[in-house]
Amino acid sequence: MKAGSARNRAVQLAWFFASVLAALGLAQCQDQAAGWQRQVRDQVAAHHLDVALVLVDERLNQNGADLEARFWRGRLLAWQGQWAAAEFEYGLVLEHAPNDCDVLAALADVLRWQKRSDDALVIIDRARAIAPIQPEILLRRARILHGFGRDAEAQRQYREILRIDPHNREARAFLEARAAENKHELRAGMDASTFNYTGVAQSQALALTSRWSRRLSSSVETDFSERFGERATRFVAGVALHATRDDVVSAGGGLANANHIIPEHEAFFGYSHSFRISARQVKGLELSYQQHWFWYEGVHVLTLGLTQLYYLPRSWTWSFSVTGARSGFAGSGVAWVPSGFSRLGFPIVSRLSGNVVFASGTENFAAVDQVGHFSARTFGGGLKYAFGRNQDVTGYVTAQRRSGGQTQNSYGVSYGFRF
Repeated sequence: MKAGSARNRAVQLAWFFASVLAALGLAQCQDQAAGWQRQVRDQVAAHHLDVALVLVDERLNQNGADLEARFWRGRLLAWQGQWAAAEFEYGLVLEHAPNDCDVLAALADVLRWQKRSDDALVIIDRARAIAPIQPEILLRRARILHGFGRDAEAQRQYREILRIDPHNREARAFLEARAAENKHELRAGMDASTFNYTGVAQSQALALTSRWSRRLSSSVETDFSERFGERATRFVAGVALHATRDDVVSAGGGLANANHIIPEHEAFFGYSHSFRISARQVKGLELSYQQHWFWYEGVHVLTLGLTQLYYLPRSWTWSFSVTGARSGFAGSGVAWVPSGFSRLGFPIVSRLSGNVVFASGTENFAAVDQVGHFSARTFGGGLKYAFGRNQDVTGYVTAQRRSGGQTQNSYGVSYGFRF
């Protein structure tokens, strides 16, 4: 019996030491796992994404089946803008953990950034089915719907988020912005020009622009002009279709009691596309094409224009455009005339911004004194002061020097109210 008891105690001691060693080994593995993740987080906090990626790759070389390391690799690639590679990494993780909501949410982000909103919505809905009241999942879904142009659904989603999380800042800010969004702008202004070869010209204008929905907007304008001792009244209307978040198509036309000083009829067409650019010097770019027809008594003009608008850091903007004008004069045939225009906009102080402009050629064909075969250079600038969210005053001054010793100095001011 004593020999049997001794053997039992030996076996028990052996199992005890084996358990201790196994526990120590597991603890060491857990410490190592926690250690590499801690290092990765420290590098990410220091914005050293390349170093963090090296650490993750080292971990995967040691343990290629580590799903946490694979997920980290996907996130780091996504933050570096390598979205296709990040999507591949997330797919590998989901093969083994198809119901991981964190991975599904990260994949939805990558798809949204690639403007694949349909695919992103499918993935985020899959995550929502697993975690139907998780705010982070619902926030991502709301962002996708908003980017999709489905604002009504996005608003409903944000309201649902506030019911779950009443203090959610993003949902509250979105809904408050929509509640305060102004759909209309009424603008009144006046312009005047002085010449060294004729009397003063002046005009007054009243314009209303309206945003009826995310897709549709319109504009109407009437102005009254006095030039060369004659008066004229003009009415112009246009409509714009926001086909996507980045594409806008516009068209319209106008009629006038011209009295030989402004076009009797006009029509226009335009298309613009916006690009988001992740660069230090340029934040975005908008390209637009404009086509405008003017019919005067005895004169017809067609202008074709291309414009590039760059969004720069610190709210600066820079645009330039080139225009080709095809003028047809009764009895003198048809001719093309080029022109160019550039504008630099910049903030000055809170609520006050400014701009400077330069143009060369016959850039304006709105009045009869500006239709013809002459060259001109124009210098100018303007200021805009905003009264809160709903009101602003703008003003400008330009000086034009034409061939033949002619000059034109123009100035104007306008007031806009949004409601």
